[in-house]
Amino acid sequence: MRLSLQVASLLLVVLPTSLAFTPLPSTKLQCSNNINKVRTRGLAVSSPVEEGQGQDDSAGPTVDFPPPLSKIDALKRAAEFWSSALPIVLSYYSKSAELSFNEALTGETLTEEQQQSIWDEQHSAGAEKLAATITSLKGFYVKTAQIIAARQDLFPSQYTDALSDFTDNVDPLPAALIKEVIKLELCNRGESFEDVFSEFDEEPLGAASIAQVHRAVLSDKYGGKEVAVKVQRPSIESKLMGDIANLKALAKTFQDNDALPLDYYTVFAELEAQLQDEFDFVAESVAMDRIYECATKDDNGLPCESPIVIPRPVPGLVSKRVLVMDYLKGVPLSRAAEEMLKKGIDPDSPEAQLFGRKLLSSLTEVFGKSILGTGFFHADPHPGNIFVLEDGSIGLIDFGQVKQISGRARETLAKVMVALDDRESDTNPSDLDTIGNLALELGVELNEGAKREAAAAVAMWLFDGSVEQLPGGYEKGELSPDSPVKELKSFPQDLVLVGRSTILIKGLSDRLNIPWSLSKEWAPIGRRVLNGNVARVEEAGTERKVRFRDVTGMLKTWGKAKASRAVTKMPPPIRTRVAGVALRLQKRKEQRSE
Repeated sequence: MRLSLQVASLLLVVLPTSLAFTPLPSTKLQCSNNINKVRTRGLAVSSPVEEGQGQDDSAGPTVDFPPPLSKIDALKRAAEFWSSALPIVLSYYSKSAELSFNEALTGETLTEEQQQSIWDEQHSAGAEKLAATITSLKGFYVKTAQIIAARQDLFPSQYTDALSDFTDNVDPLPAALIKEVIKLELCNRGESFEDVFSEFDEEPLGAASIAQVHRAVLSDKYGGKEVAVKVQRPSIESKLMGDIANLKALAKTFQDNDALPLDYYTVFAELEAQLQDEFDFVAESVAMDRIYECATKDDNGLPCESPIVIPRPVPGLVSKRVLVMDYLKGVPLSRAAEEMLKKGIDPDSPEAQLFGRKLLSSLTEVFGKSILGTGFFHADPHPGNIFVLEDGSIGLIDFGQVKQISGRARETLAKVMVALDDRESDTNPSDLDTIGNLALELGVELNEGAKREAAAAVAMWLFDGSVEQLPGGYEKGELSPDSPVKELKSFPQDLVLVGRSTILIKGLSDRLNIPWSLSKEWAPIGRRVLNGNVARVEEAGTERKVRFRDVTGMLKTWGKAKASRAVTKMPPPIRTRVAGVALRLQKRKEQRSE
């Protein structure tokens, strides 16, 4: 019963993490191909004239563009949300009171099975109402649905299942409107839509809260290759930014509430800053290139095979509201299990287990290199943005939310990983003091009266999912009253999105039932970062030589990637046997390294 009330409390805080884009009265706007050209970092970038300016009635068909959100509309949306969501939360408290009253009246205590059945029914009803509310409001509330759907370790399955479609499936805009936006943003004067695209699928590959993506083929003039075209929803910026401003005001009211597990005002403030960048696709294209460069370079700066596939923008076809990029053939992780079943792959088979380890390893490596290596990383990871490609490789899309952390924070994070990896045990006081002091150095603030082990327990909770029992008697569950998260007074804004990345990987490892320690995997990167800082000071100005082992290491990585692709093309029986052998070898290697 206590857990169900904690779910209600968490919903009360997490639900206000998204608002916008209900159908509103539209304004008529004539589309024009008048654009101003600007240059940004070597890319030809298109920027349309302001809506309503420079329009020519003969320029094209009339289409309906949604208007910006007015203050009255914002108030209506807030009222609609609270009138729908608040009863869901209150129903948990009323159900708990009802059960307590019946128990006091009759003197009979329900069995665990009876209580579970009652709460399962409650969860199903709540999940259905919440899904309907988010379907109606869309916008930033879709972000909330994505967070809940990705946290099977935290929310009841009824909620994660009901909201799983929101990771990659929001009602799309009409194709005619999408094409007009593309014309405004990309077409030169005198150019038609067909001059740029020889094919354009009107059914989108995916539709999210900010944009939707279509498959297309460029004309011969622009290279003739298959691409994905990301198009921003008109007027969405004012809706989302207005919504999150309201959420900040709400969170500030509850900033000192001890019942809440985190300082959500800090979280919303960081999300507000990051969300602002999501509306600029020029910045997104630059971010894609930066993270690609990081993923395809080894420790010595030599080219290497990236553990994940990152699409590249098409030069000359990028604007603030339209982004043309490489097309990745595959399905989002949210639908991977369904695709495996279609192909006859048992979720418990060696193939599925091997894929799960590959998924965790690939994401861990890329985020480790990004966060610790450069401090610049993808800050919106969820199952809708992670793709399983046809050849079995992992793809990462949607670089609208990225984060650059400071050099000092990056170095301290590296020290935390090394300290966690080097600890003698989970209870050694000296190790716990070292880890805890580093966590405090990052800017973590604890409540007065927190246990001595609290800071170390928070670090282990965030970065080491393989720990069975946290120090100080703390528990791993976020909703537990003994969770170390309860000891957090505030969390540094620099690390809010680092935590989001680590929690995604942690959630995936829990769902796959694979114990996974980020600190163990990231410690080698952390050591290289720390040693590299020293080396740069000592060896500044010296010319680095390419060594033979650099070349052999690159060839070895290339060979592994080729072998992995070859296995995916084998007949199912042979593929399963090969996967079984590979899985056994990998487990032995992990045991030897422990």
